[in-house]
Amino acid sequence: METVSVSELKNNPSQALRMAKRGVVLVMNRDKPDALMVGIETAKVLDVKGVRPALATALFRDGHLSLARAARLAELSLGQFVSHLSRLGIPVVTGDAQDARQDMDTLEQWLALS
Repeated sequence: METVSVSELKNNPSQALRMAKRGVVLVMNRDKPDALMVGIETAKVLDVKGVRPALATALFRDGHLSLARAARLAELSLGQFVSHLSRLGIPVVTGDAQDARQDMDTLEQWLALS
C-alpha cells in the first residue's frame, strides 16, 4: 500500500491516480488516515456482474456521461441502454415545452436550408 498526503493529492492528483492503478493508496490528512483510493481496473470492479450498467446509469443520470458513452460503458447497445433507463424511470431526454419548440424551430430552419 502506498500513501499520499492530502496536500500531495491536491498538488499532483495524476500521480495518486497512477499509484491507485498499481494498488491501494491511503490518503493521509496530517497524521490520520482520511481516504482510500483503489483503481477500478486493479480491483476488477467492472468485471462483477451488474456493475457496468449500474455505474453507467448513475453517471448518465447525474450528467457526467452522454447517453452513447454510458451505453458503451455498460456494454449495451444504445437501444438496450435506453430500454434499461426507461425501466428505471430515468428520462433519456430532458427539457420543457419551450426547449422542444426551440429545437423544432432549429430543425425547420435547418431543413429549409437543405
